[in-house]
This record gives sequence, C-alpha cells and structure tokens, in this order.
Amino acid sequence: MAQGLIRRADVELVRERSRLDEVVAEHVTLRTGGIGSMKGLCPFHDEKTPSFNIRPQLGHWHCFGCGEGGDVISFVQKISHLSFVEAVEMLAGRYGVQLHYEDSGGGSADRPDFGTRRRLLDAHAIAEEYFREQLSTPSAEVGRRFLTERGFDQEAAATFGVGFAPEGWDSLTGVLRSRGFTEPELVASGLVSEGQRGVYDRFRGRLVWPIRDITGNTIGFGARKLLESDKGPKYLNTPETAIYHKSNVLYGLDIARKEISSQHQVVVVEGYTDVMAAHLAGVKTAVASCGTAFGSEHVKIVRRVMGDSNASAGLRLNTDGRGLAGEVIFTFDGDAAGQKAALRAFEEDQRFVAQTYVAVEAGGMDPCELRIQQGDQAVRDLIAKRRPLFEFAIRSAIAQVDLDTVEGQVTALRMAAPVVAQIRDRAMRPEYARRLSGWLGMEERTVLRAVHDAARSEGRGGHRAEEPAPMTERPGDHGGVDGAGHALPAARLADAVNPRDPVGQVETQSLAVMLQAPQLLDAEKVASLPDDSFHVPTLQGVWDVMLAAGTLLDAVTGELHAARYLEQVLEIAGETIRPMIVEIANLDLPARDEEDLRKLAGSLLDRLTELSITREYSVLKQRLQRTDPGDGERHQEIMARLAQVQVKRRALRAGDD
Repeated sequence: MAQGLIRRADVELVRERSRLDEVVAEHVTLRTGGIGSMKGLCPFHDEKTPSFNIRPQLGHWHCFGCGEGGDVISFVQKISHLSFVEAVEMLAGRYGVQLHYEDSGGGSADRPDFGTRRRLLDAHAIAEEYFREQLSTPSAEVGRRFLTERGFDQEAAATFGVGFAPEGWDSLTGVLRSRGFTEPELVASGLVSEGQRGVYDRFRGRLVWPIRDITGNTIGFGARKLLESDKGPKYLNTPETAIYHKSNVLYGLDIARKEISSQHQVVVVEGYTDVMAAHLAGVKTAVASCGTAFGSEHVKIVRRVMGDSNASAGLRLNTDGRGLAGEVIFTFDGDAAGQKAALRAFEEDQRFVAQTYVAVEAGGMDPCELRIQQGDQAVRDLIAKRRPLFEFAIRSAIAQVDLDTVEGQVTALRMAAPVVAQIRDRAMRPEYARRLSGWLGMEERTVLRAVHDAARSEGRGGHRAEEPAPMTERPGDHGGVDGAGHALPAARLADAVNPRDPVGQVETQSLAVMLQAPQLLDAEKVASLPDDSFHVPTLQGVWDVMLAAGTLLDAVTGELHAARYLEQVLEIAGETIRPMIVEIANLDLPARDEEDLRKLAGSLLDRLTELSITREYSVLKQRLQRTDPGDGERHQEIMARLAQVQVKRRALRAGDD
C-alpha cells in the first residue's frame, strides 16, 4: 500500500512552533554560549568540554566535536531513533500542530490522519491501564501464577506493563464506550471483534502484553492463552490496524533502544517472556518480533537504532577501520523449526552491515526456560557464546546428508557452496570455503571452485557487492564522488580553514554572520560582493550555495526570516557541503550583544570586500605583466580595469576613516 506523506506546509509549521531549546534541554544541560547561542555536552558522543551548540532563533544545532547537526526534527530523530515521520508526529503532538497526510502515489495512503491516530493511541492507553488493573483481581490468579512459574514477580510485570483481560465478552468494550469511543473507532482500534450481534472484546481470559512503538506509545497487544476453555490460538495478537503493522514492530524496542544504540548490539528472541527474561538477566538489548518472522522491515528498524546505515556501502567500522562494530544475535530453539528460522535470518543477514550471530542452547531451552532452570548468568552466557550465523547456516545445510559417502559429500557441497557464496563480505568467503572443505573432508581447491561458481551464477563475483547509488550534483558538491563513484567525506571547518590564517577567519566569520544574522548586514554591500569572493575553496563552495538559494538579499532586508533562509540554503546544499554550512551557522562570533554584532558584521563585510578587491587587483597586475606590450588594446583595457579597482579600494578606505 502507498504510504501517506505529511503535507510539506505542516512539516514547516512543526519546525516553526517547536522550541529547539526546550526539546534539547530534556537531554542536555544548556548554558549561555554567546549571542543567540547555548552550549552543552554532546549527547551523541563522550566529551568533557562542551562542544554541542544550539541557536534557538535559527532552529539549528551542531556539535563541533563529532560534526553532527541539523534542525529540531533531526535532533528528535537521532536522540530517539525515530524515522522522519515519527519525529514530526511526536513534535506535532507536543506543540499542537494538526497534521494532514497526502497520498504518495499508487493508491490511498494507509497512514491515518493525526486526529484519528491520536484517538487510536488514546484507546490503547486506556486499554493498557484497564488490563494492568485487572491483573490484581481474584479472577487473574491464573495469570499471576503463570508469571510466577516463569520467574516474573509483580515488579517485573509492572515494568513490562503486563495485564490481564477478564473473561467477559464486553468488559473492555464497556470501558471504552464509557470514555466516549464510538463503535467504528472500537473496530478500527483492533481491540474488539465483530460478530452477528455486534462488537465484543478481542482478548478474553488471557495474560496481555502491551506492544509499543519506539516512542513508547502502546499500539497493540499480544495475549497468551491461560484457560482450557479458550479454544483460540496459544498467542493472539492485535490484527493489522492503522497504527499497528506487525512487520514494522519489535516488542521491547521502546525499553531496549538506548542500550542497542550505545552497545551497537541487538539480541532477537522469539517471544514476550523471552524478552522479559533476557532483560531481567542483564541482556538489555533483547527484542522480539510480534506474531511474524523477523523480516526486512525489522532489519531497517534495527539498523536505524544501531546506527548501522552508511549511505553508500552501509559499513559501520570499528575505530581501527578493520571490522564491523555492530552485532545482531538471534536466539532460536534447537529444534527443526528453530533451525529453519535461523536460516531465514541468514537470508536477512545480507541486509545488515553488522556481524550476525546465532545463540542456540544445547538442550533446546529458550531464554525464559534457561533463566528458570539455571539462573540469570546462564542467559548471559548463552549470548556470550554466540556463534557466527554463517557457520551455523553452513553446518545446518550439510547436516542433512551422510558425509561418509562420496555422494553425500557432493550433495552437501552443492547445498553449502551457495550459502558461502551469499556471504556479503567477499574477504570472508575464502576462509569459510576452507572451513567447509574440512567439514566435508574434500580438497580445498574443489570447494573454492564450487563457491566461486555459485557466486558467479548469482552475480556476486564483481568487485563490489552493491553499486553505489547515483548522486545528483548540487551547488557546493565540488567533487561529491571520487573517480570510482564513492562518496567523499563531508567537509569539516577544521580541515578547510587554518586557524592561523587571518583571511580564512575573516571569510568564515563573514559567512557566519550572513547565515546567523543577515538582517544586520548592509544590503548594498552584500549586493556588491562578486561571485568569487572567497579564496578558501570550501568556503567558496558555501558561498556558491548561498548565491544559488537566490534569497540572501531578502534575508538581509528582513523580507525573509533568517531561519527560513538557512533552511533554503540547506535544502539545495549537497551532502558534502551541508555539514560545513550547519557548522558555520552555529559558529560562535566575538560579539557581546546585538549592537556589538552589528558593528562586527559591518567590519567583516568591509574586510571581505577589501580582500576581494585586493585579489582582483593582484590578478590584474599579473595579467598586465603577461600581456604583450605590442597589444595596445588589451594593455589599455587592463590598465582601465586597474584604475577602477584602485578607485573602489580608495573609496572603501575613505569610508573606514
């Protein structure tokens, strides 16, 4: 189905109304950092000296330590590991912006309007509260006993929001109706089912786990059968609704996301009780899929939270640059179904850029059973003794045949060679091929040839597993890709401008004033700046983008707000130059107050103009020296131009006097 897009005007309104300082202050202790600036310790990397800078008036933040930066939406995305839409929705709810959704093409949008979404979330919040209250009633004794037998006390149940749905047909339905919810809203929520006599509670006589999105909103429930009289499935989940899509949800992610982000590890278990057991045992990165196999959409969610999302090759390297830093660990039952699930996970592994492992308890116990029988340490040990998923998948493939016969060895090779060929990291394939030869008892050369042939037949024999996405050149993208098509690193101010270069400092501060407080500049002086006003190439690239935006003079005259002008500049900037623009827009300037800043802006603009005139004069002098004296017309043209430049220089100096 097509995904609904938030109307652009609504997104702009969210940016306008959102208070960046309020949002950031919930995560960072801020102090005054200069005119219109606040500072604090960066929440995205460890540091002792504050380098995180925000400018509330412009609505932008930047860290001079790690180079991260953006607007209030990008801050919420990064700090809470949300998608763009989720971040906008969170801010819209906080600052009272009504969102409207547009069809992205190809059908009707499946995302509800903001008001409908809010009503569905409210219904689930009421249901969760009701179920949790019911867990302490006499009729819920069977549910409390179930939890106790699995090692979960009252505190554990409260931590995970576990509740109990009573046996009545309309217990929850009556509560929701009394709170003003209509029958169509009840049906849309998935909390009730429809029958010939109307609607009735979907969950009855069951232990209930709230399923939450990454922000902590309850969007559905998973319910476990407890009673013999219940003829339904062992586990019953919320059906697909406007806010609940099981392929996009991971149980426990709301409480695990911070640990996943900081440890760059996620442990994928199979059920709600396994998530609880893992967390209580100290494995704080455990999550589980909800009523469906772990699939590609789950991979995207995990990658986003882990920070596993480089734009080109997608590799997150260790600090030494040699290996992948993240870990995805799957736990499965040791039976045939568990092995099948592990092999499905191997297929999804190619979507990850982290190292992927599998942890299977020798006796076939899941984390919950293991914790009951052997304690918390046993669960931690299970994760610590993980095996590479590559090895597990290969051994599972060859375990199906008799390796004591030649026929069995050949069959196993035919089964396992494609598995080895699927390994994304081409440097690892030869080593696993050699191990496979030992497991099969076959010559290494024969196995290597089989793997090579399997890789070639699947189109994996090229120099790169994935071709880089085409890049569209934008203003300021001076060499955005190298000769091989790889993206160049983003520009950083410290790399572009020598701090001991006075000209570079003047140019940098001039751009900072134009981006931060253009209304303090003289329009006539800005208009007179030539297109090639900067001698530092990267700063010239920033100037090119600012000119390409075409509205600098509007910002100078006050017809366009400075924050909106900055947004326009960032919108057209290329990936390599955009971080530099954000960094300059957050640069501290040597001024005490606005009047001081106005004077600084004037002197910087004069100095920038003078430097530009001086460079032009120098170029003309060199051109004159290279001109043949016999070329009278050319000689006179240059002399006339030199005279004009001299007049401009004298006029500028006279103005300073």
